[in-house]
Amino acid sequence: MGSTSAENHGSEGVGRRALIQRSAALGLISVPTMSFLSACASGGGSDDSPKDGNKGKTSKDNPFGVEKGSKLDVVIFKGGYGDDYAKAWEATFQKTAGVTSTHTGTQEISGKLQPRFNAGNPPDIVDDSGAQQIKVDVLYKNDQLLDLAEVLDAPSVDDPSKKVRDTLIPGTTDPGLQEGKVVALNYIYTVWGLWYSGKLFKEKGWSEPKTWDDFLAICKDAKSQGIGGLAHQGKYPYYINVAIMDMIAKKGGLDAMKAIDNLDPKAFVGSDAAQAGIEAIYEIVEKGYLMPGTNGLTHTESQTRWNQYKAAFITCGSWLENEQLKQTPDDFDMKFMPMPLLPGSAMPFEAIRAGSGEPFIIPKKAKNLPAAKEFMRRMLSKEWSTSFAKEANSLTILKDGVDSAVQLRPGTQSTVEASKAAGDNTFRFLYTEWYSEMGASIEAASNELMSKRIQPKEWLKRAQAAVDKAAKDPASKKNHRD
Repeated sequence: MGSTSAENHGSEGVGRRALIQRSAALGLISVPTMSFLSACASGGGSDDSPKDGNKGKTSKDNPFGVEKGSKLDVVIFKGGYGDDYAKAWEATFQKTAGVTSTHTGTQEISGKLQPRFNAGNPPDIVDDSGAQQIKVDVLYKNDQLLDLAEVLDAPSVDDPSKKVRDTLIPGTTDPGLQEGKVVALNYIYTVWGLWYSGKLFKEKGWSEPKTWDDFLAICKDAKSQGIGGLAHQGKYPYYINVAIMDMIAKKGGLDAMKAIDNLDPKAFVGSDAAQAGIEAIYEIVEKGYLMPGTNGLTHTESQTRWNQYKAAFITCGSWLENEQLKQTPDDFDMKFMPMPLLPGSAMPFEAIRAGSGEPFIIPKKAKNLPAAKEFMRRMLSKEWSTSFAKEANSLTILKDGVDSAVQLRPGTQSTVEASKAAGDNTFRFLYTEWYSEMGASIEAASNELMSKRIQPKEWLKRAQAAVDKAAKDPASKKNHRD
């Protein structure tokens, strides 16, 4: 979660892709603009500028004054993308900038880093992701995050006549906004939706379902053959919320999405789109179309059973393919698709949730701020973006970010095609970044719903209560989407 609160926690498998002709790169980098994702916000936390330690001499090629011989403390969430990409970056950084790195790859972000933040001794740069992510809104409220404007306004490595921010896919810095400041850089361009096996679908004679009725028909046929219809990562209800929230957004359009992000008193209770979306998801539960046992499984356990053809569909973001490299049969033919449509939906079938995930942060009290800022600036160069694509089988938020094309695996190729088909019909919720407590409460309600302990009406009630609670926080007035 993506970005996001629970995305990408998991296995460490990472694969390299062989280079192919540049023509493929054109498909790889053709992604929708997301101008309407821009969030309007005002206000801010402390404007105190931290004092840069390890300060060297600034120059055209060294805008932050990185000091050779200094050290950089790097912590990377070792989930679906692994951490080999960061090790490659660090090796390059040592050769070109003379900065050595202390590298920590872990899934225990909160456990390892919360004590360091509390003690005023944080790392220099952090990939703050996974199930144990330290919530960005919490860090911001505690005045522990650097405003990244200086990095975004610095000259681009590839074209110094441009600012770094002008080289990024539009809208991709929005999830890192807190009160109008970008305090987290969501680095990876991500799409979210449904996944299936092209091989299984071909064997069963199934076609990609564009309507909810067609989706349910495949689930019914799968069940009759001893196959689950939908798998989800039950122990992490973030994933089923991908399906639920996508259904609501596609049914009610951007207004339904913004109502949730803007904490509308009728975001859920009183919303026809929310009611239709949650009732549709509950149909899967009522009709017994869930993969048996999926409610009690972790993300990788559920995904692995899906890789074993024990379910027709699974919900996830585009880190799935890399996360499951070791578990995916060679001929599985992984495919991504948008959520199918309910009758009378405001958005077309091709509309997808798309944007940036995997938040990188620079703590205010980092000991080597110049190197941390320069490291992030170089992350947004073609060289480092291409290096990431090779190591992690995923795209970054850098426009034209791959130097020469890389051979895409089937799942990643299908996300590229889905992005091209979506065009401007993309959307992205921001409440998970702005209101983590609200997000957790909605996830808890979804967990109860999928386990059949509550029904849609109660889910709507609990989700609205979470919205109403967030709206009472005075800080919520500083975040708003137009």
